[in-house]
Amino acid sequence: MSDGLTHIDAEGRARMVDVGAKARTRRLAIAGGEVRLGAQTMRLLAAAALPKGDALATAKIAGIMAAKRTAELIPLCHPLGLSFADVRFSVDEAACIVRIEAEAATTAETGVEMEALTAASVAALTIYDMCKAVQKDIVLGEIRLLYKAGGKSGTYVSPDWPKDRPLPDA
Repeated sequence: MSDGLTHIDAEGRARMVDVGAKARTRRLAIAGGEVRLGAQTMRLLAAAALPKGDALATAKIAGIMAAKRTAELIPLCHPLGLSFADVRFSVDEAACIVRIEAEAATTAETGVEMEALTAASVAALTIYDMCKAVQKDIVLGEIRLLYKAGGKSGTYVSPDWPKDRPLPDA
């Protein structure tokens, strides 16, 4: 009944995949996201003058914490010991966009895409939380996998990866 679906058993019930027989390899994933703000909110964020404080510093820590706790949030994810997690921001004041890049790495039997995506998502949510006192119509979006390396499926590079940016060392 599973029709090749890896997280469904023969009776059609959800199950966690057994990755115990897979080789431990270096795994790296980078996810991206965006937060669209109004001009006044962007000015306050850029000046670290929001009522709740420095949104980007708070969102960085929240994203890293989220990466480490992904298996507690996504039911069929394997708990992973991360060797690295980071969240970076690019602020485009003219366009009123905060671009998020979240990175996770480990050496394990399964990948870290979910950890990177969770970090990007929680960082975006944290920016919303930090800005909501001055703006309610903030738009969160463009959460996506940008890059992954390691494992049987090899390397994936999103069409959104900047053409002039070198690929990371996996």
